[in-house]
Amino acid sequence: MKAARQLNQCPGAIWFLVICSSLVFEMGCGEQDRGQQSAQREQGSMENQRPREIRQVVEAACGQCQFGLSGDGCDLAVRIDGKAYYVDGTSIDDHGDAHAEDGFCNAIRKAEVEGRIENERFVVSSLKLIL
Repeated sequence: MKAARQLNQCPGAIWFLVICSSLVFEMGCGEQDRGQQSAQREQGSMENQRPREIRQVVEAACGQCQFGLSGDGCDLAVRIDGKAYYVDGTSIDDHGDAHAEDGFCNAIRKAEVEGRIENERFVVSSLKLIL
């Protein structure tokens, strides 16, 4: 009772304690949020580094002749979500004459692919041309 009377006589002390307690609580929560955000950023960058499996219909053609990629000779490439990648795991000659009228050097073809992007190249496990 005596303590309650003393606090009533000094209302500024009550406000001071309330404000200090709130600030300490907020600072502690802010540190936790920053830690969680940092962990989420780290996890996101790790996911970007890990190759993800891709299974979709893409455009396939000669990287140099049709997609404007730099390189020597004619090499198979695929365009996934607007970006062209050279293909590892199959070659341009495995799918017919590249210089025929409908070959990869003269036409962009649709293909169903399975594989993953690694080091800015598409590592194919399956490539089927769609007629």
